[in-house]
Amino acid sequence: QLHLVESGGGLVQAGGSLRLSCAASGRFFDTYGMAWFRRSPGEERVAAITRSGDSTRYADSVTGRFTISRDNAKNTLYLQMNSLKPEDTAVYYCAATADGGFAYKYDYWGQGTHVAVSS
Repeated sequence: QLHLVESGGGLVQAGGSLRLSCAASGRFFDTYGMAWFRRSPGEERVAAITRSGDSTRYADSVTGRFTISRDNAKNTLYLQMNSLKPEDTAVYYCAATADGGFAYKYDYWGQGTHVAVSS
């Protein structure tokens, strides 16, 4: 079982950057595929990464601006968000799938962190 806690959200001007973190407690973090979702209010998976970190996927809306990464030694997932736009405003959640890859079946969710981008 994993417990996920996001941090790093806040208010930023358009064009700015934020880095979100997701700290995982529990065993076997490195066996889970991980992802970042956002809800505003519809839900979108913005980025996903495999258990080893060797492969990633991005939504078209964030490709070239967001980067997902993980540090399995620190049990932490990251989302670097650059060139932020007002439409990126949302609550961002990290999620874990026991599949280890990109399956759309997430077993654990964090509580979310709010990102607001002003124009």
